[in-house]
Amino acid sequence: MGGTSPALQLDALEVAVRRRGSGWADAPAARAALDALTADAPGLDALAPALDDLADACALDPFDQRVVAVALLAEAHPVAHLLLGLLTGDGAAGLPTLALAVELAGASVLDPGAHARLAPGAALGLAGLLRLVGGGTFATTRVGLQPRVVAHLLGRRDVAPSVRGLLGEAVPADVVGYAEVAAALDDDEPLVWVHAPVGAAGTGLAVAACRALDVGCVVVDLDRLPAGGDGPDRATALAAVRAAQLEAVLARSVLVLAGAHTVGPDLVRLVADGAVPVVAVGATVWDPRWAPSLPPTVTAGRLTLAQRAERWALMTGHDVATPDVVSLRMTPEEIVKVGRRARADAGRDHRAVQVDDVRRTARRLGGVAGSRVRTQGTSATLDDLVLPVHTRREVERLVAWARHRDDVLALGDLHGKGGKGTGISALFSGSPGTGKTLAAHVVADTLNMDLFQVDLSSVVDKYIGETEKNLERVFGQAESLNAVLFFDEADALFGSRSAVSDAKDRYANQEVAYLLQRMEAAEGLTILATNLRGNLDPAFARRLHFMIHFPDPDVPTRRALWEHHLAQLPGTDPDDPVDLDLLAETVDVCGGDIRNVVLGATYDAVTDGTPLGMRHVRAATLREIAKLGRRLTDARW
Repeated sequence: MGGTSPALQLDALEVAVRRRGSGWADAPAARAALDALTADAPGLDALAPALDDLADACALDPFDQRVVAVALLAEAHPVAHLLLGLLTGDGAAGLPTLALAVELAGASVLDPGAHARLAPGAALGLAGLLRLVGGGTFATTRVGLQPRVVAHLLGRRDVAPSVRGLLGEAVPADVVGYAEVAAALDDDEPLVWVHAPVGAAGTGLAVAACRALDVGCVVVDLDRLPAGGDGPDRATALAAVRAAQLEAVLARSVLVLAGAHTVGPDLVRLVADGAVPVVAVGATVWDPRWAPSLPPTVTAGRLTLAQRAERWALMTGHDVATPDVVSLRMTPEEIVKVGRRARADAGRDHRAVQVDDVRRTARRLGGVAGSRVRTQGTSATLDDLVLPVHTRREVERLVAWARHRDDVLALGDLHGKGGKGTGISALFSGSPGTGKTLAAHVVADTLNMDLFQVDLSSVVDKYIGETEKNLERVFGQAESLNAVLFFDEADALFGSRSAVSDAKDRYANQEVAYLLQRMEAAEGLTILATNLRGNLDPAFARRLHFMIHFPDPDVPTRRALWEHHLAQLPGTDPDDPVDLDLLAETVDVCGGDIRNVVLGATYDAVTDGTPLGMRHVRAATLREIAKLGRRLTDARW
């Protein structure tokens, strides 16, 4: 950076002081300040290597370099701050004006080339090194360096506050699409859009592409920005992207921008005004309305089960990489985050990581506050389901589909043809109390996922178009949480479409049509539960992967249900044994009712201070039957 280090800028300052002449009122103070700066010339020269490196990273020409050197003097040395303020005419310390910076850079304020070099689209503007304060003209606008640039040149590595909490770890993932991103970057494409559906390794794909080219990357996640009702504040998001671009400039790296859908409409302008290539990772496909031209676009793949197993083994050990853990549909970054937390929690107890540590931490990663998301409580297992053999096998098959979905997707485009999503949908039908809701909990717990149980009263809206918006929010939130979406009593919303007799029918049918389309485009696991299977529109059946019927329990199933619920107790009264055969043969109720009877009998036994016996079960049964509006006619009662 010959002739442009801060120390060598002293020659330009000397010329500027002489130009003002001895009659200049501030001449004595300016001369004293210049002498003090000259004495510090060796210290100022120590900044030259950092300036050289910055100039090379940002492709600055000699004029640009001298402007940066002048601005650095004002930011880094108090005496230079005073001298530049005096030369500007302030009579005190201050930043130089653009006019003074141009003068000290050896150009004329009337030179069009100098004006062009300071325009937003020139190298200095693209790099984002300068900060302009006030004014509006060359003579009044002050120029300095961004605080982050000053820190960098002085050898500090303080990340800008607006970026510090958004920085992510660069975890590469060699999934489908990374080679295409690497090729686009190698062709000097300024922007590459990566569509990353829920669970896809979009950020890892971008990191892998940079690694393939042997270039660094700065990973920033805009989804971490504070969000209002419709996402982060636009101005805050744009400021974060600008700061992230500067971090990438200083690191000579590609910017990997996760959560890029947050700033989608502004992204092209942001990239055009920046000096680094950007790989934007968004949860949505590229919207052609965002820009007149189309960037290269790639859809990110997901980690296969084998890849997940390898990463879990690396983070927690081979013993923890069980099928239950490997089935978690997590991105590479999430696996690292959960694995580290699980290791830290186990280390605090001076023991090895266990599967339960990972399961518990994974729930914390996906859980959010809200009454519709079940994240606490004892996990339900397949052993809690007392069902006919065929029904249980179908539930197990649903779990297996969800576990192995990514492996199936990796084999080819079996999912997603014709606008369909890669999700799995199931219908649970049967009378109340037959185990539909419990089965949904079992599926979620077995897959280590949260259950997003939809409150229908909060979805259906009397105003036209609002139900569709509510449904979109429900699907979007469930997908973002990687939760099982469970619509209970689905027949209340998904009933058969009717003939259009008035405007109300027409809009109701539109809601059903929208739901059909959204279910097909879903990326997660959706379960519908209905008491009356005949009420379901036939169009839904064509969009369901599973239709599982939960029949009313027969005598053997009822006996198994009584045994299962009573087995939860530490013991029963041996002097008053529970007659399971009598209960199974004469009490024709469902599993939910049996659970209520056992619970009521247990409370009675605890109140009496005695073990639970048939007397307690008999009284609780009679109460439950009366509550259902029925009577027991068998003489044994």
